[in-house]
Amino acid sequence: MNTKEELISEIEKTPEPFLSEILDFVRFLKSRSSRKKLDIAVMSESSLAKDWLKPEEDDAWQSL
Repeated sequence: MNTKEELISEIEKTPEPFLSEILDFVRFLKSRSSRKKLDIAVMSESSLAKDWLKPEEDDAWQSL
């Protein structure tokens, strides 16, 4: 049985009052993952900005 199948099996055995908490937790995990990706992009921006701000870069992207 794979992880998804195990999770579904456990959810099917879980009392209804706990299901909303499980759903909240799953949504939290997904949003945390998205937030980490955004944080990495923001951190990369400052290190890449020195190259992005060169006149050569503007020229290279002008035709797009």
